[in-house]
Amino acid sequence: MPNIQSAKKRVKVTATKTARNRALNSALKTQIKKANAAIDAGDANKAEAVRVAVKAIAQAAAKGILKKNAAARRKSTLARKLNAAG
Repeated sequence: MPNIQSAKKRVKVTATKTARNRALNSALKTQIKKANAAIDAGDANKAEAVRVAVKAIAQAAAKGILKKNAAARRKSTLARKLNAAG
């Protein structure tokens, strides 16, 4: 454990941010899995599932959970998969 007051605060802040990032990243992965499952199953609402996943990816990029190019790559991959499914 740190002895200096500012170091103690950094430990607390880092723990809080880590928990928040982990929760957001987990929710993001869930949305992407749901979209992929909807595309694979050929559900009628697959476009809606992809739209929700793309929105979650954009929000994660805006909050710094994902880098900009990683977000663009994931959105592109989902769009290509949706278009290929028809």
